[in-house]
Amino acid sequence: GIRDHERLVGSEMCIRDRMKDRLTLFTKYLLDVLFYAGIVVTVTLPFSIRFYGKYDSYFGQHWLRLTILFGISGIFALMLLQELRKMFKTVLNGDCFIRENVQSLKRMGICSFCIAAVTALRLFLYLTPAVLITILVFVIAGLFSLVLSRVFDAAVTYKLENDLTI
Repeated sequence: GIRDHERLVGSEMCIRDRMKDRLTLFTKYLLDVLFYAGIVVTVTLPFSIRFYGKYDSYFGQHWLRLTILFGISGIFALMLLQELRKMFKTVLNGDCFIRENVQSLKRMGICSFCIAAVTALRLFLYLTPAVLITILVFVIAGLFSLVLSRVFDAAVTYKLENDLTI
C-alpha cells in the first residue's frame, strides 16, 4: 500500500536526481567544448576566412576586415563563455548566489553588447538578415544578463541577511 507508493516516489526522485546530474554534467562539458572550440576557431580565423574567400569573392576581397571583426567578436564570445563557465562552477558547488556571479552577469551583458556593436560594424561591409538577427540576439542577451544580475544581486542580499539571522 503506502510503502510501495513511498518507494515509487523515492525511486522517481532518485531517477530525477540522476537525470539532473546528467544534464548538469552535459552542460558543464558542453560549455568546456564550446570554450576550447571557440579558441581554435578564433585563432584560425585568418586561415579559414581566406580559405572561404576562394569560394565567396566578397570574403576574398575583404578577408582582413572580416578577420578583424570576427576576431574581436570571437574574443568577446570567449570572455562571455569564460564568465558562464565560472558561474557554472558555483552551481556545481551548490553556492550560486554570490557577488562574483553578479559581476559575471554584468560582464556577460557588456560582452553581449560589444558583440552586437562589432556586428553592427559589419553593416558597413554588407547587409544581410543574419547580421541584423545577430545584433538583435546579442542586444537581448545583454539586456537579459544585466536584468538577471540585478535579480542575483537582490538574491545575494537576501541570502546574506538570512545567513546573519540564522
